This record gives sequence, C-alpha cells and structure tokens, in this order.
Amino acid sequence: MPVCTTRDGVDIFYKDWGQGRPVVFIHGWPLNGDAWQDQLKAVADAGYRGIAHDRRGHGRSTPVYDGYDFDTFADDLNDLITQLDLRDVTLVAHS
Repeated sequence: MPVCTTRDGVDIFYKDWGQGRPVVFIHGWPLNGDAWQDQLKAVADAGYRGIAHDRRGHGRSTPVYDGYDFDTFADDLNDLITQLDLRDVTLVAHS
C-alpha cells in the first residue's frame, strides 16, 4: 500500500497512476481518493500522472484525534508532493 508519512507521523494513503505531468486530486469531506477513480484513469490514459490521496482521517489514511484542520491538510499535501518529487503540478479539488 503506497503511503506518505507526514512530518508528524501520519500515514497518508495515495494512488499514483500513469506518467507525465502530475495532476493531484484532492477530495472533500466525507470522501476519500476513490472519489477520483474515473478522473485518475482519464488523465493517465491521456498521458498525465494522476495522484489521489486519502486525507488524514479519511479512507486508508491514519485516523487522527487532532491536526484535522486546513493548515495541516496543506502541510500533508506539501509532504506528499515533496516525497513524490512532483514538479509543475496541477491541483484539482472540490468541496
């Protein structure tokens, strides 16, 4: 199971499909990265690299008691982008 361990020790699950310029999908509450399944396939088929993660406390990522705020979500996203060494990233989000 691919995970990114954040600076505070939380494991963030992610899917990473395809090759090329990265497109990172960010889900809203109460979903997980599976909400982007169709879009991941579409961007991978179009020659891009599609990445979708389960935010902390969602899906297959570590459940948390604290750190459930948008500043921490942004830190988690930064940790994922850094760990995967992504450049020239397009972010897609909803909710």
